[in-house]
Amino acid sequence: MTRYSRPSSRRARSAASAAIGSAAAALLLFAAPASYADDDEPSLDELTAKADKLEEELDGELVVYEEAKAAADKADERLAKVEKAYQSARSDVTELAAAQYKGSGMDPALEVVMSSSPEDTLDSAALAGQISHNNGERLLSLTESRADLKKAAKEADSKLDDAKEIVDELEDKQDEIKERIERYEAEQVPEPADDDSSSGGGGGTGGGPVPDRLKGWGFDGATPRMAAIRDEIIAKFSLPYEVGCVRSSADDHGTGQACDFMMSAGGAMPSGGNQQIGWDVAEYAKANADRLGVKYVIWEQKIWDSRNPGAGWKPMEDRGSVTQNHYDHVHISSF
Repeated sequence: MTRYSRPSSRRARSAASAAIGSAAAALLLFAAPASYADDDEPSLDELTAKADKLEEELDGELVVYEEAKAAADKADERLAKVEKAYQSARSDVTELAAAQYKGSGMDPALEVVMSSSPEDTLDSAALAGQISHNNGERLLSLTESRADLKKAAKEADSKLDDAKEIVDELEDKQDEIKERIERYEAEQVPEPADDDSSSGGGGGTGGGPVPDRLKGWGFDGATPRMAAIRDEIIAKFSLPYEVGCVRSSADDHGTGQACDFMMSAGGAMPSGGNQQIGWDVAEYAKANADRLGVKYVIWEQKIWDSRNPGAGWKPMEDRGSVTQNHYDHVHISSF
């Protein structure tokens, strides 16, 4: 029968030193990444204050900024959750290192085997393996948590940068936008389209009477400019469903400065053909925005704002339904 013998004290001290050194190195390696947002950069609250001031001067709601703010808030919330998980994982590794210092200095798994009687060696070895496995999981959890934290911090920074970029561009173009608004106020209604200036999808009313089937909720309550935009689109495109305009709300619908061009009914996704009509209408409004006085267009969970045209079609946050995400209607707002 083979006699079980303990390793020498020198070997034990060597194992202990290695374990302690590894734990200390881990704690240094897994220091938290730099906090989200530099001190020199404006906070989201400061950006929002600037946006609120711009909103007053640039004819109301800045939906494109509100979307950027919502995305930044969402990223910030995720960062907070990930940071909490990281601190918990780091605390676990700290406790493991502390236990090694307070104990014999050996790896807890090694201690279990060394303290066993020869007949219990095999059982103890299995237990030691489980302890080592659990400690390994702690380090793995810390590694993964730190990677998640770095990713979440990077995403939060990116979303804050997006919001800042929008505010900066609006501030840069503030005078230009105000001049356009003054021109629109003086015009009351847009200049009619030249024959060759733009093309519609064909098959509209051609400027004739609007069919009753297209007159949706609040149709007659639109402002003169929005009514002119609405009627021009009706004249150029064979719209499949009604056009709704005024309703009781705090957005441009409430002031008669917006209409929804429906591409399906009952909250359903439009057919492929109607989806294409939706894009044709949205792109027509975008292409003729300066002449018509279009403020912004929303279609298929994307927004294009004439006050920030260089941004192109910007994705919007998921609002939970086909209608709320603007997949069944094109929303057009006017100055």
